[in-house]
Amino acid sequence: MIVDCGIYRDGHRADGPEDLSDALDAARAAGGFVWIGLHEPTEKEFELVTQEFGLHPLAVEDALKAHQRPKLEVYDDSLFLVLKPVLYEPESDAVSTGEVMLFLGDGFVVTVRHGEGAPLKAVRERLEHEPELLGKGPTAVLYAIADAVVDHYLEVATELGTDLEELEAEVFSPDGGGSRNTASRIYTFKRQVLEFRRATGPLTVPLTRLAGVGAFGGTVPFVNERARPFFRDVNDHLARVNESVEGLDRLVSDILSAHLAQMSVRQNDDMRKISAWAAMAAIPTMIAGIYGMNFDHMPELHWVWSYPAVIAVMAVLEVLLYRTFKRRGWL
Repeated sequence: MIVDCGIYRDGHRADGPEDLSDALDAARAAGGFVWIGLHEPTEKEFELVTQEFGLHPLAVEDALKAHQRPKLEVYDDSLFLVLKPVLYEPESDAVSTGEVMLFLGDGFVVTVRHGEGAPLKAVRERLEHEPELLGKGPTAVLYAIADAVVDHYLEVATELGTDLEELEAEVFSPDGGGSRNTASRIYTFKRQVLEFRRATGPLTVPLTRLAGVGAFGGTVPFVNERARPFFRDVNDHLARVNESVEGLDRLVSDILSAHLAQMSVRQNDDMRKISAWAAMAAIPTMIAGIYGMNFDHMPELHWVWSYPAVIAVMAVLEVLLYRTFKRRGWL
């Protein structure tokens, strides 16, 4: 559905015709632009927008179906950018992603939002309070949305870093992360980092193109070249995010390896203890087994002190074994 439709002239929102075609003509005539915001539109709802603004059918198909990687596509009459905002849920320590598609053309911006993790309402309100920036046209909207999405990446990276510190403290606690759920928590956290990485990693190329740097740098249609320094700033923030995500991924892999190593060492300790107790039980069992055989001629069989002597020998051997195993750290 259409969430908002605004006509902007000289950085200020202006009243205009409700018909999309008339609104676009009025905005172009006055040197302004139209900004239309949609949330999970149906094909029928989006058909009118497609016809009025001449959007490319391939981009329209991507906008309707969603589940796209971050990318930047240039068509004859418009620019198509896909962003994946990330939402962090503190209650469940989970990361979820939404999608924002932007169509940028001559005198218009169309934003399509999927999911709940998109800060478009806040971006629109901020821009409407900054007429100098909004007066730069559709490029300002593109920059503001990209900047808001990437800045929120930094916040999510900080939250994930805090969660990782708690997980690390649990693994390296005195009990060595002995909880059965520790490995599951580590693996779940790694999946969250992977989901985050899918949103931030592919965005590097589109922002590099918009910033005009690197091998992908160049003139991008419908984007004001004077905005390149602003996109370079966003690209720098994204580089910081990607470094943080890579660091989180390496650390969680190391923590998982350390946890598995601790579990292996703990199992070895348990096996040593079991082996030591089994050896201590084997000595009296062997002696009792020998003297339990039914033979008439056995040493000290009819000696009065044979029973206490055998018990004493068993006790001495048990004490010697216990001290030996204790000294070696097996018990």
